[in-house]
Amino acid sequence: MSPWTGRMPTRHLGDHCIQPTEYRRWRDAHARFARRPRDRELIAELVESIPAHGLKEPIIVGVDDRYHDLYVADGHHRAVALMQLGASVREFPFRWYWIRTFGVHMEREPFPWHLLETQVKRRG
Repeated sequence: MSPWTGRMPTRHLGDHCIQPTEYRRWRDAHARFARRPRDRELIAELVESIPAHGLKEPIIVGVDDRYHDLYVADGHHRAVALMQLGASVREFPFRWYWIRTFGVHMEREPFPWHLLETQVKRRG
């Protein structure tokens, strides 16, 4: 059985719900990518291709099993490009896994959607 893949509303990408793992806040990721030429080029390519072709590679979302915080584990450039596109791209493909102390594996079960509501209430 292959890992579960779903589609998530783009509006959930942000500090209020799904946070970056490699950066303190999404504005830090935006700033770093803006400073580095290769990152700027990659974001520009994604911003151009996503509206026409969608994302070819799903964003990987990690769910902390202790606090149920949600993180982009893989796909920070894709997430920033989606945020730049705003409301023109309503959803994106994703896969997910639990972040556990004893290891991680891509889930085959559907995403626990109720966690999105919890995040928005806690952070919103």
